[in-house]
Amino acid sequence: MFSKGEILLSEPFLPDPNFTRSVILLAEHGEGGLLGFVLNNKSTMVLEDLGEEFRNIDLPVYIGGPVEQNTLHFVHTLGNKIDQTVPISDVVYWSGNLKDTLNLIRLGIIKETDIRFFLGYSGWGKGQLQTEYNQKSWFQIKNIKKDIFEIEPQNLWRQVLKNQGGEFKQYANYPLDPRLN
Repeated sequence: MFSKGEILLSEPFLPDPNFTRSVILLAEHGEGGLLGFVLNNKSTMVLEDLGEEFRNIDLPVYIGGPVEQNTLHFVHTLGNKIDQTVPISDVVYWSGNLKDTLNLIRLGIIKETDIRFFLGYSGWGKGQLQTEYNQKSWFQIKNIKKDIFEIEPQNLWRQVLKNQGGEFKQYANYPLDPRLN
């Protein structure tokens, strides 16, 4: 039912603080489960904070999810402009040659709206996401747009819902605390 390249949106009142109003890009789907990255959980860090190899790169770092937050990942819209990249969809790609990527950033060829860096990832074991989906914890969006990195992270959840129209547009206006409705 789920496949890489899709977007998951948490339902408006999902109680898990790791996924409050989350927009997750599914990057891998295998027999063991699914892996994705939270696109709108921006940390207070920039790449330069992660070590010497990232010197003079002030691109933001996102928290990709609660799993293995000691690992660095990136997704981008640059396709084969980065060697060793893995297609997620026809407009979004995962990983690639990090050294070359950092050089392209330093040269100004890669912009912030082309790429997102993540510490950690979100993961679900076999059948786990389907169970959560059946419990109405997630909305599934199949048509990812290239401009997804151009929307400010704090507005992404709401904007993706609005773009879907129909009942999704209604969810976009729900308050964080339903008691305030």
